[in-house]
Amino acid sequence: MGKTDENHHNHHSHQDHQDHQIHDNHESQLHNGHGNYQEHSGHNDKADGGHANHGHGDHEEMISDFKRRFYISLAITIPILILSPMIQDFLGFRLQFFGDIYLLFILSTFVFFYGGWPFLKGSVDELRKKIPGMMTLISLAIIVAYVYSSSTVFGLSGKNFFWELATLIDIMLLGHWLEMRSIMGASRALEELVKMMPSEAHLITENGEVKDVPVSELKEGDQVLVKPGEKVPVDGIIIKGVSSIDESMLTGESVPVEKTKDDKVIGGSINGEGALTIEVEKTGEASYLSQVIKLVKEAQETKSRTQDLSNRAAKWLFYIALAAGFGTLIIWLLLGKSFAFALERMVTVMIIACPHALGLAAPLVIAISTAISAKKGLLIRNRASFEGARKLDAIVFDKTGTLTEGKFGITDIIVNEGYEENELLMLAGSLEAQSQHPIAKGIVDGAQERNISLSEPETFESLTGKGLHGVIAGKDIMIVSPGYMKENNIEYPHEEYKKLSNQGKTVVFVLVDNQLGGMIALADKVRESAGRAIEKLKKMNIKSIMLTGDNRQVAEWVGKQLNIDEIYAEVLPHEKSDKIKEIKSKGLRVAMTGDGVNDAPALANADLGIAIGAGTDVAMETADVILVKSNPEDVVSIIELSRATYRKMIQNLWWAAGYNIFAIPLAAGILYKLGVVLTPAIGAILMSLSTIIVAINAKLLKA
Repeated sequence: MGKTDENHHNHHSHQDHQDHQIHDNHESQLHNGHGNYQEHSGHNDKADGGHANHGHGDHEEMISDFKRRFYISLAITIPILILSPMIQDFLGFRLQFFGDIYLLFILSTFVFFYGGWPFLKGSVDELRKKIPGMMTLISLAIIVAYVYSSSTVFGLSGKNFFWELATLIDIMLLGHWLEMRSIMGASRALEELVKMMPSEAHLITENGEVKDVPVSELKEGDQVLVKPGEKVPVDGIIIKGVSSIDESMLTGESVPVEKTKDDKVIGGSINGEGALTIEVEKTGEASYLSQVIKLVKEAQETKSRTQDLSNRAAKWLFYIALAAGFGTLIIWLLLGKSFAFALERMVTVMIIACPHALGLAAPLVIAISTAISAKKGLLIRNRASFEGARKLDAIVFDKTGTLTEGKFGITDIIVNEGYEENELLMLAGSLEAQSQHPIAKGIVDGAQERNISLSEPETFESLTGKGLHGVIAGKDIMIVSPGYMKENNIEYPHEEYKKLSNQGKTVVFVLVDNQLGGMIALADKVRESAGRAIEKLKKMNIKSIMLTGDNRQVAEWVGKQLNIDEIYAEVLPHEKSDKIKEIKSKGLRVAMTGDGVNDAPALANADLGIAIGAGTDVAMETADVILVKSNPEDVVSIIELSRATYRKMIQNLWWAAGYNIFAIPLAAGILYKLGVVLTPAIGAILMSLSTIIVAINAKLLKA
């Protein structure tokens, strides 16, 4: 800001100065915070980027390994089914030849060791850590089926379970393959965006020539030309040109956004009708898309509480399967049944106790909810905190930049007789256009919103500590502060001024040929979407609280407009986290919504930290969830998605557990006297059915 601007705006009241100071502090903290983050992020990328990529490659390899094992095992299962006596009886045909049982044993042994290897290996890892889970449960079922069936080949009386063993391994391989593929889906969808990035850019050289270079060669500070209809190659700032940009693939914003000089653009967005010259700001790892992908991967690696619940359920199911299996064996032996019959019941129980649906219940829903949230521009960094969002009692909003736009706008124009609003605004706007001050900008923007043409002043001067003076269209114009009015004993409507001032608004006076033309009141503009968000929160019985460093008058005025439940004003930045603790001490579960930089301690102390207005600087270190768009309504979307995700997970866990509650007693032979015995074949069908239901139910997740 030039010296003249500073002098010009000394004319505003002390309160006006305080407003500006808060605004300016906010801006500088925001800028500094982002700079710090960038440095930190770069460091992280270098430190563990290789590891992340390596892990991702491993995951791809595991998916193709499960797929390969599934198809090979499935191919060998076909002759196993044909050679199995039970299947022959069921389909009413006979196929017997010398050594057929040994061929069946050899084929089944191959499927057991080749197809079952991932589960056997996984169970060893689980048992070594003393936390039996899904892999141990699957291994228990296939080992029991294989050992028992092999024993029948070499002398033990009873029916073999080779075909159940093979189909069980096939189903497990298929389930794991689908599960891993679906979990990869969200990050792969984001990686597809990166593939859509142009590989070349039109670099403007120092002598003004345009030459095509690979995007990878661009560095910070370079200037690139983006022609109409082309994709923006990198994150940057427009230094020349006006156009509309389609960012729907990146931020979920369906309407193309008008962009002009000094606006930021994101690599991967699509340029509309105008040619743009862009100064490169971020490339490679630091770019918006790379940060989004990193965040989605972080979210996928974060432990989900409900996922932990399903892992714990698998652990208990392992113990239940063991207890139920051996209990079944002992009870049938005590009831006088043969060892072969009792053993068959025991094996059936252990095979059936393996619910693959339980392993799918949480991961499928997590994968789908992560994809939905990324499409909506809600980036989840901490899944456990996100899942807890369904139980929130209060949302604390930072005022500047969250509930308000963080820039001044005209709220009232009071004109004297003989003047019209538009005429007064044209005169004030023409003079203020010479200044870069936030209030000057607010008046100029107000004039432009009304499509008022501004004139070039014939003369212009800054009156030290008083205001601005100039000649426009032959009229002597002054824009001054209340102090100047009092000093020079110029009459003005005190009551109306007092009313505006009490609302925390900044008031300037427009003098035309030394006569009062009118007053213009300005304040930080309230976001329309903030009002809608708070209305929706009220319907959800969630309390809305405003936390601001601004003075009480301004806070009360904004709070009244938005119908906010509670207001904490004049809170210094370092006191914000204490206020969060104070609200939490009342027994409320609290989310804090701020800009993620100067609100960092408060975000960290809240049950859920939400960084809003992040724009292209998405990776806020202390936030649990990051909102790409500066839209407070997205806070409501987080809560709705959290509730829908949890509902689906619980439904899936019940479906998965319900299968066991129903199947284990039947397999043990509880209804044996009624002639109802659950065979492993029916058990396998029920298991597949529960897996399919869980998968379909997860796909139905909407938010």
